Amino acid sequence: MNPKTMRYILKRLLLAILTVWVVITVTFFVMRAVPGGPFMSEKAITPAAQAALEAKYGLDKPLLTQYGTYLKDIVTKFDFGPSLKQRGQSVITIISRGLKVSLRLGVIAAFSALLVGVILGSVAALRRNKIVDRVIMVITTAFVSMPSFIMGTLLLVLFSIKWMLLPANGSTAAGLVLPVVTLALYPMAYITRLTRSSMLDVLGQDYIRTARAKGVSGGRIIFGHALKNSLIPVITYFGPMLAYIVTGSLVVEKIFAVPGIGRAFVNSITNRDYPLIMGTTIVLATLIVVMNLVSDILYKVVDPRITLE
Repeated sequence: MNPKTMRYILKRLLLAILTVWVVITVTFFVMRAVPGGPFMSEKAITPAAQAALEAKYGLDKPLLTQYGTYLKDIVTKFDFGPSLKQRGQSVITIISRGLKVSLRLGVIAAFSALLVGVILGSVAALRRNKIVDRVIMVITTAFVSMPSFIMGTLLLVLFSIKWMLLPANGSTAAGLVLPVVTLALYPMAYITRLTRSSMLDVLGQDYIRTARAKGVSGGRIIFGHALKNSLIPVITYFGPMLAYIVTGSLVVEKIFAVPGIGRAFVNSITNRDYPLIMGTTIVLATLIVVMNLVSDILYKVVDPRITLE
C-alpha cells in the first residue's frame, strides 16, 4: 500500500473519530435538554425518591461533570451505563443482544438484495427496451417508491393474516423471512437500476466494441469485462446500504416483533430510558461511519484508477 493511500486512510480514520465524538456530544446534551426526566413515568414518585434515584445514577451532578464521566466511560471501558428501566442490565448488554439479531437480519437482506439486484440489472441492460427490461423497471420503480413500513404491513397482512403462510412473529427463524424481504426490496430495486445504468454505460465503451470486433465471445465480454466494471458503483453503495439496512430497521422490527436493536431503540424512547437511547444512537451512528469508511477504501481497491484525496 502506497504512502498516499495510507495518508488517506489515516485522514478518514481521524475524521471518523471526530464524527463519532460529535455524535456522542450532541446526543448527550440533546437528551439532557429534553423536558421532563427519565423517572417521570414512575407512579406517585415522591421528591425524596426521585432525588435518591437521580443520585444513584449520577444525574444530580453538574452537567459537564456528567458529560466528562460519560465520555470517559465510553472511551476507556466502552460502557454506556446501566439501563434506567430494565433494572440490573447494562446498556451495552441490551445493545449487544439486539445488534446480533439486527446484523443477521441486515446481512441476509443486504446480500439477497445484492445478488438479485445485480442479476436483474444485468438482464435489463442486456435486454434494453425489450419487454423484460420494461417489466423489471416498472417493478423496481414501485419498490423504490414504496416505504418499507408500508411494504412490511402489506406483506404481514397477506402472508401472515390472510394466507397464513408465514408467522408474523420475527423471533423465530421462519418469522425472519418477511422482515428480510421487507428490508431487501428497496435496496434490491435500487441496485437493479444502478447495475442496469452502469452496465449500459460500460457496454458503450470503446474497449467493449474492440473486443467484439476481435471476435471475443459474448459471455466473456459480459462476465469478464462489462459486469466487473459495472459493479464498481454497486460496491461503493453496498457498504452504506448495509449500515442503513441495520439502522433503518427500526419500524420493520417493531412491525414484525423482531427482538433487534431497532425494537430496543423504539422501546427505550417510549420508556424514556435515556442511557439506552444515547447508547443505541451512538452505536448505530458509529456503524454508519465505519461502513462508509470501508466503502471508500474498497472503491480504491476495486478501481485502482481512483485517486484518493
